[in-house]
Amino acid sequence: MAYQPRFTALLDELAAVYRAEGRSEGATAANALTQTAIDMPVTPSACAFDLGIRTCLAGSDHPAARAALATHDLIDWSVNPVQDQMTAAAAAIIAVATLMGPDGPIPCPDHRLGLVYMAPNSYYGLHNHDADETYVILAGSALWTAGDDTRHRPAGDMIHHPSLMPHAFRTGPEGFVALWRWSGDINTHSYRFLPDPQVEAQA
Repeated sequence: MAYQPRFTALLDELAAVYRAEGRSEGATAANALTQTAIDMPVTPSACAFDLGIRTCLAGSDHPAARAALATHDLIDWSVNPVQDQMTAAAAAIIAVATLMGPDGPIPCPDHRLGLVYMAPNSYYGLHNHDADETYVILAGSALWTAGDDTRHRPAGDMIHHPSLMPHAFRTGPEGFVALWRWSGDINTHSYRFLPDPQVEAQA
């Protein structure tokens, strides 16, 4: 299909990111990205965050961000595996593009992987899940909480959340685009939001 050369280039860049992770799960995901048949939609669903995603990606020189921008018109940003577990406030500030998983366009029974965009000047509250998770910031930045560690995370940073580790994100004026991967127990029903003083203070 016409999208494959560009999309293959994107998958190659994403695989390179996870090959550098230093975990066996990253290497497994990288191999699945580059060795599994692709079944992406020819015409992805419209995304309300289209301009924000493009703008954020355009401000980054990360190779995977450049590849994602070049392939943006082929990515379906409406496929969020935990949509049913999200609060309305959380769903209003992010877009998720699932690229790989049990029901994903790149079939994989034991990993989920995709891209996520978070709107500027937003807070996504504390949450956790059974899956181990590795994020990589491709564009933009965020004040990132992972367990007891809270720090600014710019493009290029990789953050690993072991199973059930609480995590949360606060974006600045550019928002962020990140690559995410689940491994281990990748069920979606365990995804849950946790008591969070920052969310309570905003209520």
